[in-house]
Amino acid sequence: MEGSSYFVLVAVIQEQDLDLATRTLQNIGASLTQLPSMGGFLGRRNTTLLIGLPETKLQEALQALHEACRQRIEYMTLPLEGSPMPMPAPVPVTVGGATVFALPVERFEQI
Repeated sequence: MEGSSYFVLVAVIQEQDLDLATRTLQNIGASLTQLPSMGGFLGRRNTTLLIGLPETKLQEALQALHEACRQRIEYMTLPLEGSPMPMPAPVPVTVGGATVFALPVERFEQI
């Protein structure tokens, strides 16, 4: 399409934020596709959203993701280093939020 700039947002979010994030994005008219994914560090299930939108909606979509995807503190049990017994010690880990990549679209067609 000539004359308009389009973007694809690639947003990795936690499953507990999925419903609110998709509703909010659909309310602003963004088209999206959901892909199941998994975090590399904690091995938790996530969802990767592919969000197509015109540049005029970019800031609105980023704000919607910011409001829908919250960071949380969870506690992981890790063995204590140097301990003769593997006693787990709960360690606070910040999880959640969203990791978002904004990619300009060189060509866009609806077929």
